[in-house]
Amino acid sequence: MEISISPLIYLAIFGAVLLVVEGIYLLVFGRTIQLGGRMNRRLDMIEKGKSRNAVLEQLRKEINQHVGGNGIPLYGLLADKARKANMAFSPRMLVVLMAVLAALAFAMITIATEAEPVIGAAVSVAFGVGGVYFWVARKAKQRLDMLEAQLPDAIELIVRSLRVGHPFASALGMASREIPDPLGTEFGLIADEAAYGRDVAEALSEFAERVDMQDLRFLSVAVSIQMQSGGNLAEILEGLAKVVRARFKLFRKVRAITAEAKWSGMFLSGFPIAALIMIQMIKPDYYDGVKEHPMFIPLALVVLGFLAVNILYMRKMIDIKV
Repeated sequence: MEISISPLIYLAIFGAVLLVVEGIYLLVFGRTIQLGGRMNRRLDMIEKGKSRNAVLEQLRKEINQHVGGNGIPLYGLLADKARKANMAFSPRMLVVLMAVLAALAFAMITIATEAEPVIGAAVSVAFGVGGVYFWVARKAKQRLDMLEAQLPDAIELIVRSLRVGHPFASALGMASREIPDPLGTEFGLIADEAAYGRDVAEALSEFAERVDMQDLRFLSVAVSIQMQSGGNLAEILEGLAKVVRARFKLFRKVRAITAEAKWSGMFLSGFPIAALIMIQMIKPDYYDGVKEHPMFIPLALVVLGFLAVNILYMRKMIDIKV
């Protein structure tokens, strides 16, 4: 029995594409771009000698570069994810990266397999575009998960500062120095903007909309209402911190309860694809008897369509809203 390793080669090439993207990102921007470090990126840049104004300008440029970039070919596929991930790569750099990775994948496919050039080119484009999209989506999810985890502690730090008499903008700046990325840099950026005269509630609202996080919207609304009508902001934020922490615990509990259903959905979605790969590996000539039939390609496209519908429907079923 002849066993084909071509599917494994394709999987290895896709994995290599993801590693190359991560390597280029770290090579261009250094390890300070990684999340979860002891010192957030804004403070690291200031410590290296950059002025607050230069740091503010650079960070604002990185944030705004993903707004209005939908006109760039292929970038519309990942514009929202790139905005939530706060990618330091510009939209054009991401598109160029897709092209470079597609060319790299085509070279590896040509060397490692006997695929026809047309098929190799199609797979290479899919790997280049899909690899960058998958990588950006993973970065966005990691960043949003860390923001959700950091927010309750950050609000409690702000409450402590407010209770000793600091104004909200100063309390936000103090909290930003104690919190690692991603929230530390974001709060520091808002505090710097407030020092230059921008409305804090407006900056918080923009941040909440950019990352599409409900808990941050609660924070911006609470600050906005207090600034307009007065009140004990420390007491309001203390209650908000408890609510946010309770919501975070509830999300984790729901995630644990629904984990079995999600893995079942992922298995049912991935099993047909895994079966096709195993058939191709174990018996590469399995479809030789029918692939010359005129209905083979139309029916294969129908099967692929059903697989796509199955994956989308399973994702919708296991997407539990709280």
